[in-house]
Amino acid sequence: MLRRVMGKASFITLEDGSGRIQCYLSRDGLGAEAYQAFRDLWDIGDVAGVRGRLMKTNRGELTVEAQEAVLLNKSLRPLPEKFHGLSDTETRYRQRYLDLIMNEPVRRTFAMRSRIVQDMRAFFVERDFLEVETPMMHVIPGGANAEPFITHHNALDLPLYLRVAPELFLKRLTVGGFERVFEINRNFRNEGLSARHNPEFTMLEFYWAYRDYRDLMGLTEELLERTAVNATGSAEISFQGQRLDFGKGFERLTLAESIVRQGVLGEAEIDDEDRLRDRLRGRGVPVEDHWGLGKLQMELFEAAVEDQLVEPTFITEHPAEVSPLSRRNDRNPFVADRFELFICGREIANGFSELNDPDD
Repeated sequence: MLRRVMGKASFITLEDGSGRIQCYLSRDGLGAEAYQAFRDLWDIGDVAGVRGRLMKTNRGELTVEAQEAVLLNKSLRPLPEKFHGLSDTETRYRQRYLDLIMNEPVRRTFAMRSRIVQDMRAFFVERDFLEVETPMMHVIPGGANAEPFITHHNALDLPLYLRVAPELFLKRLTVGGFERVFEINRNFRNEGLSARHNPEFTMLEFYWAYRDYRDLMGLTEELLERTAVNATGSAEISFQGQRLDFGKGFERLTLAESIVRQGVLGEAEIDDEDRLRDRLRGRGVPVEDHWGLGKLQMELFEAAVEDQLVEPTFITEHPAEVSPLSRRNDRNPFVADRFELFICGREIANGFSELNDPDD
């Protein structure tokens, strides 16, 4: 509730999940005692109810002329009079309730996220994928190269690990005969904290038997185009000053092609380990002696190319050296049948044809 108190009449603004409306409270409309109670007791941030008739002010604003006003719940910490939103990121994250109260765009973001998750779920269900929930606590950590959180099961006197990824259990389900499975759930990684990385996050992971990484790219592209349209009404959206088009077909580049296109190395130099090491050192990347060609290429891609990929772009044919559990390419075993999707310089998706050679 916001308020502007005058003499015998005042204006307040009430807001709920459906919107906001101005209310006109007066001594004549409420009675002297009720109006004085309003003036003495009501503060910004209180929860209140008003009953009355609709009118328009001289400026044409739709307003409720109050005939009854009830204080439903008192805010023990009134919001500041001229509070225009939180600017400190840490404060916003630690006091989300305050951020949500004061910043309507943040509330819209929460609501849009909910719609996006629902739409993603419907997308897979419509294509005969089975939604599953796999264990959150694992006896052995696995499924991703990440540091796990450790907890303890008192009844079994057993250390357990919060999952870093659902991968291993989803694979067991496919082995058991479920050819299309997906999960939207939480993962936990005991690592760095930044605007891009949170130790607890939601991830969508899906498996599709008898298909390869090209099919997964096609499905991912279809998913994101549909989600953009259903969430915003258009396949073209604006994000952080960038115009993104999810409907024109995502660009596809091999990892080596992306490095050459950025002018970081020439085509004849992409397999030259010495040149790769020089380029990495020139960008301030510490280079370890044991790194092979594939690791060097991947490090240079991350240092020089990732941030430049603004439009939705699939990067394919990663070195097999840095792609565990990925199937090697039949034509070129140095690379894997793998892709990553980048949008606005961020990795959005990672997928691959599953490694099915027990000797590899």
